[in-house]
Amino acid sequence: MPESLSPPLRSNALRYVRDIWHRFNLSRFVGALVLTAFSFAVGVVGFMWIEKFTFVDAFYMTMITVSTVGFGELHPLSPPGRLFVSLYIFFNLLMLAYLLSVLTTYIFDGGLRTMFSMLRNDQAIRGYAGHVIVCGFGRNGRKAYHELRASGADVVVVEQNEALVKEDTDATGEAIPAVFGDATLDETLRAAGVARARALITALPKDADNVFVALTARELSPDITIIARASLKSSEPKLLRAGADSVVMPDEIGGSHMANLITRPEVIRFLDMISGLGPNKLRLEELRYEELRPEWRGRSIRELDIRSRTGATVIGLKHQVGGFTVSPAADTVPDPGDVLLFLGTDAQIISLLDQFRQVG
Repeated sequence: MPESLSPPLRSNALRYVRDIWHRFNLSRFVGALVLTAFSFAVGVVGFMWIEKFTFVDAFYMTMITVSTVGFGELHPLSPPGRLFVSLYIFFNLLMLAYLLSVLTTYIFDGGLRTMFSMLRNDQAIRGYAGHVIVCGFGRNGRKAYHELRASGADVVVVEQNEALVKEDTDATGEAIPAVFGDATLDETLRAAGVARARALITALPKDADNVFVALTARELSPDITIIARASLKSSEPKLLRAGADSVVMPDEIGGSHMANLITRPEVIRFLDMISGLGPNKLRLEELRYEELRPEWRGRSIRELDIRSRTGATVIGLKHQVGGFTVSPAADTVPDPGDVLLFLGTDAQIISLLDQFRQVG
């Protein structure tokens, strides 16, 4: 590493090289190149030592021996030289077979194409800031990804199984920014831009892996919001201690949902509409006081007249001090730091944001 680079830059460069090595699995490819260089060195040294060839003649003999082109010898070989060439040819046949198998993997089996695709993908991800990282692209991770994309958020997926992402890409036609690797490793989360992300969802199948992801993400980005999936109730406190802000248990939610379909079916159907599962989809949205256009700040809910202007309904007000008011009174005036919650159709929410949210 050049001495002109400062220690932080050298550290970042070394870390980047290490990340590329692990993520692209370059050990076999580099190993084949090292083996090829070693073979050439053995040939040159062998011809110079046994046959007393010059370096140029030894290099030439090595090239025609390795390439098996069949050109004649520069000088008649001695018996030790013939024995050396015989063994050298056999060794190179094995070496070439290994080199061809590695190159075939990288070129014809898509390894090289995948490498360039990942480099382009990495370049695009480096331009993200304030995005959301979804670790795991199973049922829960895929649903979270599509919900976030529907809300207009930038999302980066971290998944080991490339086929899962490709399957969804083929079905939707939308390119998914993804990092293929182990989400529990520092270099994988760094490649996903964890230091610039605003939130991370870890939906891996194993609770232990989700604990590691939460712990790693919290260490790499102390201010990031972490939502973790858990299968066991006993995993919830461990995930919270590891740094998760919230823990979701899909199995528990699913059982509660089925029971409520019997005891409170219409309430659940209404919730399904809000969740986007019913035929008449509704949408929940929030708007911070600071996001309001200047002309709407300091006005009461009655003066905002959300219902008449957009068709959406104000269903809640989150106060900066920590309290929460459901269906706030018409004379309530939002204060700085408060968050207004709205319910409406997609068209109503879009109209609301166009009229009331400050551009930029």
